[in-house]
Amino acid sequence: MALENTAWLCALFCISQVLSAPIKCQLDGHLIKTSYNLLKDMGGNFPQQCIKENVLVPFPRSAFASNGTAGQSDIIRTVIYETLYSINSLFENDDFPTDWDEIKLQDFQNIIYRQVDKSTCAGGSKPGSDDSARTATLRNYFERLASVLQEKNFFCAWEIVRKELVRTLDFIIEHNSDSLLWPKRI
Repeated sequence: MALENTAWLCALFCISQVLSAPIKCQLDGHLIKTSYNLLKDMGGNFPQQCIKENVLVPFPRSAFASNGTAGQSDIIRTVIYETLYSINSLFENDDFPTDWDEIKLQDFQNIIYRQVDKSTCAGGSKPGSDDSARTATLRNYFERLASVLQEKNFFCAWEIVRKELVRTLDFIIEHNSDSLLWPKRI
């Protein structure tokens, strides 16, 4: 009887440890892929009339660099979350080019918002840590995109930002898909 009670207590203890363990940051790869496709398709090709205004905003590859260890994977997921959070912030504006497909735009905004709002990734980085340097690099990138929106012609500015964000999401999918959750679809 004592052995049976001990076994039950051990099982209960193990279950309580598993349930109390922090949930790791999980981002749905299918949703990121869908948001990439929506963003890419909502406005078509880069407009000819914006070529003169086009600027290259250097993509912060270093923020997404990984050596493949488990701790690095957690950091990469946090960087991806920060990217989605920043994209969500850019798209909080209600004024977008009328040439964009409104349904695709709304779907894109909803998916990005849902990834940010429902994610367990929020938490921030420790000052001086590798991930705080990554976050600073990423923040500078999004500040440059925000300044493009303020400095350029309205339509072209949004097209430049859209082009850069398509490139960003494509990079995440191509180079960091192992950090994303890919649930099986039925």
